[in-house]
Amino acid sequence: MGTTLRPAARVICLDAAHRVLLLRWRDSFDGSWLWEPPGGGIEPGETPLEAARRELAEETGLDPAAVIDRSVPVERDVWWNGKRYTGSEQFFVARFAEEQPTPVRTGLLPDEQINLDTHAWIAWPDLASLPDRLEPPQLLTVLEALVPEGPWRT
Repeated sequence: MGTTLRPAARVICLDAAHRVLLLRWRDSFDGSWLWEPPGGGIEPGETPLEAARRELAEETGLDPAAVIDRSVPVERDVWWNGKRYTGSEQFFVARFAEEQPTPVRTGLLPDEQINLDTHAWIAWPDLASLPDRLEPPQLLTVLEALVPEGPWRT
């Protein structure tokens, strides 16, 4: 199978208690599960920041203005729906003043409605113990780069 280069942007959402919002997706090709921050492909003519804000609004309904205009590139190599996706994705951070704001699904595409299982606000020490695959696996390192003053610093 071929490899698809897909420029994308993702948002690490932090609530008031420094929990991370992750979405749990089911791969319709092989039935596997994965947790990842909201995000997706960058559309033609769109900047990574615009894509991050759009994807956050579409996938969660959370305020896109919360996405801070600072990102770090993350090399990705992910199998999804029988295809291999590679390339650099820009990861942004969004901070929310409340604890565990509730995402809504109103902006999801039909296939996303089917494949998005749930969401969870995960305490950062628990990222390494999720029962399913975490993408990217180095999410805590990405978080440390974006928010070096956070409680996760080593």
